Amino acid sequence: MDVQVSTTSGEPGLVPDAAIAALRGGLRGTVLLPDEPGYDAARSIWNAMIDRRPGLIVQALGAADVVRAVNFARDQRLSLSVRGGGHNVSGNAVCDGGVMLDLSRMRSVRVDRDARRVRVEGGATLGDLDKETQALGFVVPVGINSTTGVAGLTLGGGFGWTSRKFGLAIDSLESVDIVTADGQLRRADAAHEPDLFWAVRGGGGNFGVVTSFEFRLHELGPLVVAGLLAHPLDDAPAVIAQYRQLIRQASEELTCTLFLTRAPPAPFVPTEWHGRHVLVMALCHCGSIEAGTSAVAPFRAIGRPILDLVGPQPFVAWQAALDPLLTPGARNYWKSHDLKDLSDPVISLLVESVRAMPGEEGDVMIVYLGGQVSRVPESATAYSRRGVQFLVSIHMRWRDPGEDEDRIVWTRRLFDRLAPHATGGVYVNFMTGDEPERVRGAYGANYDRLLGIKRRYDPANLFRLNQNIAVS
Repeated sequence: MDVQVSTTSGEPGLVPDAAIAALRGGLRGTVLLPDEPGYDAARSIWNAMIDRRPGLIVQALGAADVVRAVNFARDQRLSLSVRGGGHNVSGNAVCDGGVMLDLSRMRSVRVDRDARRVRVEGGATLGDLDKETQALGFVVPVGINSTTGVAGLTLGGGFGWTSRKFGLAIDSLESVDIVTADGQLRRADAAHEPDLFWAVRGGGGNFGVVTSFEFRLHELGPLVVAGLLAHPLDDAPAVIAQYRQLIRQASEELTCTLFLTRAPPAPFVPTEWHGRHVLVMALCHCGSIEAGTSAVAPFRAIGRPILDLVGPQPFVAWQAALDPLLTPGARNYWKSHDLKDLSDPVISLLVESVRAMPGEEGDVMIVYLGGQVSRVPESATAYSRRGVQFLVSIHMRWRDPGEDEDRIVWTRRLFDRLAPHATGGVYVNFMTGDEPERVRGAYGANYDRLLGIKRRYDPANLFRLNQNIAVS
């Protein structure tokens, strides 16, 4: 039977059964329709606020399947969403009524030890990548959760525990295989399609579907000095003031990210602190154990922590330590700012707001970048925020749909109160789906060049379900 869909113009339509049959017959992977087993599981992502119903789901097994899916969506005039890890908070991985291209079965990771390169398919997670590279003592600078998709993280820039030492994920990117809107599978690197290669390094999913990434590898681990320190929220202003001074002087091998939150009822947290407001310092040193132990010592000496879990541990274990913050099933709403500075007024505002934060699961994250990230010229890649040092991301999580308004209002209120202290820029990967007016600020001085490349490779804006560079 014919399949009901929504066209790119938003009008309802039908795709003939013969066209679906032809698509199925040309794939190595599978096509899932709304009444077929596996459809609901495939359209579900970690953010439970996203409940969209694609007209059909293509579960690709390779680049040829991606080419066929892109051609099908374009020729049938259907919206097209692309799922890698499915972790973008805005839920762009899933569309209503169109084609959802699911790469989650394309998770191959192949390490070339001699060349110090790794080839990663578009559905792989950071955990997939780390387990393969760490087996040989290598790492790619990626994010801070093992369940995050390599593709989405990288296309937005990609920073994490090792970025101050090794740069962003895109700074280690050597090439991509990418299917563009015309259905062509292209190799993009410094010598082939250099404008396209420039654009995918920070320009998001605007330019095509990356089927594989080739990264340069760096030596690390398998053991690193990492862990958590926790302080009472009452002590947070003094602790953050000392942190602010220390982190600017710290070795670039050290990353320290802050979380203002409630202590979870975990066995490693003293019982009397379960559910109470705390400041958590998450540290990771990407050097020797001896150097790491020395580098974290000044941070461990701040105040009187209620918890100190810092010490040598496998990097792959540390990469998964914060995974509970992104477990499937919770409703999520985020807002983020690039800060002018982590000033005393900002600290006071954050502490005051977190005291009134509704629920048990939300947090406010403060990230300090700099280091190798800031040494790359802003014009070298599409990622334009090289000078940003501090950024703040507000992560609200809850379970009951009846609490949506309360949680979203609190998040937006804190976001608005922080605006006078912000630069106007924002990290693409932290943007929600309700702020298209911030896209130009996210891409900054590189926006106009990105727009020109978008017009060349995707003039009809087939790849629009992202932080979209809209062509007119």
